[in-house]
Amino acid sequence: MNVPEPLILTEDRIRQAVDPAAALAAVRQGFIALHEDRVTLPAILDFEFPEHHGEAHVKGAHIHGADHWVVKAAAGFFDNPEAGLPAGSGVSLVFSASTGFLDCVLLDNGYLTDLRTAAAGALSIDLLARQDAGHALIVGAGVQARLQLQALLGVRTPQDVTVFARRPQEAVRYAEEMTALLGVPVQVADDLETAAGRADLIVTTTPARAPLIAADWLRPGTHISAVGSDLPGKQELDAGVLGRADIVAADLPAVAAVNGELQHAVASGVVDLDRVVALGALAVGAATGRTTEDQITVADLVGLGVQDAAIAGAVVARLRG
Repeated sequence: MNVPEPLILTEDRIRQAVDPAAALAAVRQGFIALHEDRVTLPAILDFEFPEHHGEAHVKGAHIHGADHWVVKAAAGFFDNPEAGLPAGSGVSLVFSASTGFLDCVLLDNGYLTDLRTAAAGALSIDLLARQDAGHALIVGAGVQARLQLQALLGVRTPQDVTVFARRPQEAVRYAEEMTALLGVPVQVADDLETAAGRADLIVTTTPARAPLIAADWLRPGTHISAVGSDLPGKQELDAGVLGRADIVAADLPAVAAVNGELQHAVASGVVDLDRVVALGALAVGAATGRTTEDQITVADLVGLGVQDAAIAGAVVARLRG
């Protein structure tokens, strides 16, 4: 018998097939399906390579009724840029849900992981941030920081943007590039506390393992989307930030309690996991989001296989169709 030959798609073709708006639409539907219990979502496989300053994750899912199920492997080796290599890499394997055979190999080099992560950030902002959020702060200056800002501008229109990075030269480069690319003024912050105290909207994108932002820095009405913590031990927000928040959301609370900011907040007793709302519940209207302008809201986003299945499905549908 003849085995079907899988379609192999390179990063260039994948980038042409899906943009931030399409990614947001796909990821939104994925989270809704997850909330409605229409997703098979296996546990995440995490790997750490401390001697090489690296990590890797294997995630997958099947959205019930979809033509495919997906397994994605993505890695981040943070010393790579010093050797002239990208820090991130990845590949998605897209299998037929009717035959089980491999249908597509998406050689995206980590682009789809970055894009779907940014889409989740934009979704959380759309669901929780104030409509009139005028001052945005991006913490970090890498690829994810760039995509988060692009995705953010699809759901909010801040008057200005500030970037803070622990390597000031990277922040300067980010500000110059993003101002030119997006037409929104991006300023460099010398002091994170001052920048956070001024912001209405904060997105954190770093692999930090010690808190960067403290609870008493925030003014009423601030929203934070934290996307950097995706392994035990990582932390961008002091646990008190989540303790002070009026609403704490997570892509999936039980997973975030292991890999996300919630691991520290739950362990320290400042957040009860039962009060954390799932992003899908907010997206479908089964949970209440912001109700007043002065509420502080936090979204803890660790990244789920359903996002990978949703965005890979969108790519294959466009290129196969």
